[in-house]
Amino acid sequence: MPVRERVRQRRFPSLAAEALVSLVVAADHFTQQADALCARHGITGDQMNVLRILRGAHPQGHPRFEVGLRLMRRSPDVTRLLDRLERQGLVERARSGDDARLSVARITKPGLKLLATIDPELDELMQSVTRPVSQAQLRQLARLCDALVP
Repeated sequence: MPVRERVRQRRFPSLAAEALVSLVVAADHFTQQADALCARHGITGDQMNVLRILRGAHPQGHPRFEVGLRLMRRSPDVTRLLDRLERQGLVERARSGDDARLSVARITKPGLKLLATIDPELDELMQSVTRPVSQAQLRQLARLCDALVP
């Protein structure tokens, strides 16, 4: 369904407005499906993002501020995200040896196992959502999105 129909708007004030509304609608379409996938596994999309960030830093981990910088969607409350993941046994935190004030979060074996379970499902979802678009168009879309973010 074209975005104009989805948002029930015949005209946009500008091409920029139409393009950005289209981008938001497309992102929301994927995000809703990804969040539902994560919910089936007992986590949120933002928690999944944190786990993927920590997997990339495994086994060293990252301090809270570094996790916050790497999030796809900015969150003012990275501490609570980490707290919930820690309570679920998916993340552990320890004081840094260099700076006792600094807490470093690391993904646990159960966290790695959960991601290994979710990854194939998420890959299939991404393939499904992007199936109508060619590889060249996906490359172009990635470049265009890069151009929009300073």
